[in-house]
This record gives sequence, structure tokens and C-alpha cells, in this order.
Amino acid sequence: MAGARFVSELSRRHFMAWALGAGAAVALGGCEESSTRREPKGSTVTLTFWNGFTGGDGEYIKKLVEDFNKATPGIQVKMNIYVWADFFQKVPGAVISGQAPDVCVMHVDDIPTNAARSILVPIDDLAQELGLKASDYTSQEVWQGGLYQGRRYGIPFDMHPLGMFYNKAVLRRAGLDPEKPPRTGDEYMAALEQLKGKGIPGHWMSPFPFTGTFQFETLLWQFGGELFDPEVTRATFDSDAGVRALTWMVDLVKKGYSPANVGQDADVIALQNGENAFNWNGIWQINALDEVPRLEWGVAPIPRIGTQDAVWGNSHQFVLLRQRSPSKERLAAARTFIQWMSQRSVEWLASGKIPVLKSVAESPEFKAMKAQVQFARQAPYIRFPPAVAGIADALAMVDKAVNQAVLGKASPADALKSAAAQATQVVRDNHEKYGD
Repeated sequence: MAGARFVSELSRRHFMAWALGAGAAVALGGCEESSTRREPKGSTVTLTFWNGFTGGDGEYIKKLVEDFNKATPGIQVKMNIYVWADFFQKVPGAVISGQAPDVCVMHVDDIPTNAARSILVPIDDLAQELGLKASDYTSQEVWQGGLYQGRRYGIPFDMHPLGMFYNKAVLRRAGLDPEKPPRTGDEYMAALEQLKGKGIPGHWMSPFPFTGTFQFETLLWQFGGELFDPEVTRATFDSDAGVRALTWMVDLVKKGYSPANVGQDADVIALQNGENAFNWNGIWQINALDEVPRLEWGVAPIPRIGTQDAVWGNSHQFVLLRQRSPSKERLAAARTFIQWMSQRSVEWLASGKIPVLKSVAESPEFKAMKAQVQFARQAPYIRFPPAVAGIADALAMVDKAVNQAVLGKASPADALKSAAAQATQVVRDNHEKYGD
């Protein structure tokens, strides 16, 4: 699942306060050649690998690590899995105490903040040694997502975008073709109108970050808007495009296409129970829906409601943490591990992800994954959060605007205007704090 947007704001503030305070008191080790230590030749190198895969993808990552350990007797990986909130509290303390894990996985919107705080180290050389280049990737966004201030800190492992799940039985009940889901705004509204005529609210609009905000961001981009100006010094999501996007969402409630006051995750539960026809949700729902008995479901790209294709997404990326006493052997072992995992990403995609490498996307093994293939059709136009430090704090203002408007507490224009003013102050404070 997505990372920083799902960590509580309290946890994130605690993490940043800890990283800032402790970072000022303790000098973090560098990774210069002269400071590296060497492991005894012929010994087994043990790597520590931390991540936040506590959901259904946890079993997949465990299996991959087990397979790696069997395939490479000279390199053994010890993996710790934490919920993301705990992960972000533990990482800075581990770096400061000299007990940092060798390899971690972070989302693209986590990388800038951790890079700015010297929690992460640049890995341009590692990417070059692995022979990675932009043309190998299915999306330029995912390749750029690992960059911060012109240096590479992340190596892409996957992408996980929003998509449109649908209940085939519900569509059939309303007289709609379950094998031809809507692709355009007109088709989508026509389907919702037909569902409404049968007493079925076809799109349960969530007022929560998970997934209401992702729907808003998708629609904002589809209508030609942006979250911030190019320098990320001013929020622009209160533009005409933003108002159109949020108004479209609110109108679904006002016009009876969605119930009011939809609870957290109630949209996908309603899909499973046959009360909802369409659910815009993340690819990680694939395996969860597969486990629902007798559920007939399908998935398709998000319809083009606006004037252009766009969809929210995120990416897990491998990162290396700053070590007090760097080791050439451990760095070489980490490179081997990252390369091995990347080459076997088809196995990882079964957990509910889409490939970042073109070679994997074109493989017969991936093409056999029917649901993932539908999500992958969106790869060329997946959009990520801006790569600036502290961006999650500014994006929390978007969450607030969506919540207020969808719940009817403020008009779309008023909710966005107030939130954009607050987000602008946050990004300006962040520029001073992090020196972006």
C-alpha cells in the first residue's frame, strides 16, 4: 500500500522531531572509501532488510527472501517487517545508534524527507553498476521518483496505482454489460444513472484519504490541474481544475449516485456485499477480492472523467541507509540482493503490484496476470507526489479539503481555498527547514 499518506500525522511529526533533534546531536557516519571496513574473506555476509509489508504482500516478500537465502549461501538476509508508522519511528534511531539496516523499502513520497535528513545515502553508483537507465522503465514518473535534488536515492521495485473495480453481478442486475465497463466520463455517468434507476448507488464516495484523496488527485490531473507550482512553493490544487474535480465528487453524493457519510473502507466493503457497483481503489485490493466467496468482480483503468488520462499511483523503492561503519562487502551484498529481487519482480507482482521494468511488463508470466495487466495499461500516465522534503505534511491539507467538501461541511471552492493557503505555508516552511 501507499506509505506516508497512511502513517498518522502524529507519528510522522514524532518521527521528524526525533530525526531533527537527534541528527543535530550525533554526527552520522559517511560512506567514503577511507572509512569502510572489510568482512573476512570467505565469510557469510548477513544483511538486514526492513520494510512495512504487513498486509497480504507480507507473505510474498517472505517467500522471496527465503528463496534468495537458499540461492545465495554466501549472503543471508534477515528481514524485519513493521507497520509503516513504527517503521518510520525506528529508522532514524537505528541510523543514529549505528544499528541501521542495510536495505529498506520506502515509497517515493518518503524518500525526499529521509534524504534531506541524511537518513538515506545517494546510490547513483549502485544504479550505474546495475546498468539501470530510464529507457528500461515503463514509466518515467517511477524512474524520476527515486531522485531527490538531482541524485538517486531509490531503485524502483514496483508501482501500485488506483484502478476501477466493479461488481459484475450488480451491473448485470441493473441491465449493464459486465464485460464492458465505462471508459469515459459520459459512459460512467450513464452507468451511474442506470444504476440509480434500479435503486443502486453505484459509486460510494469516500471522504477519507484512503481513497477519497486519491480520487481527487486523479481527477485534478485529469482536468489539467496540479497540486503545486513547479517549484513547490505554492499550492495550486484550488484552481478551476481542482474545483471541477472536487465538485464532481461532491455531486455524486448530492445527486444520489453515492450515499452520504461513507465510512472508512465502506466503499470496498459495499462492493463485496453487492451494494456498490464501482470502487476506485488501489491494486492491492486484488487478492482481498479474490478471497471473497462467490464474488464476481472485474477491474479496468480509471475512466477519463476530465480532458486527459491521469491516475494516482505510488512506488516501492529500494533504499540504502547511512551506516556508521560502511562495509564494501555488505554494500556489494546489498547490490546483489537488490538486483536479484528486481529480476524476480514477477513473483512480487502477484501480491498486487505492476511492473516497473519493460522487460517484465512484456513477459508471458506477467501477461497471464489478468487483473494486474488492466492496472498496467495506466503505466504511461501514473502520477506521483512531488519529490520534495516534507511533502506529506502539505498533502494532509488536501485530505482535509476533500473530507470537508464530501461531508458537506464546506463548498468545494471554499474547502480548497482554505486548504491551499495552509498547504502553501507548509511548503514554504519546509523549504526553509530542509533547504530545498
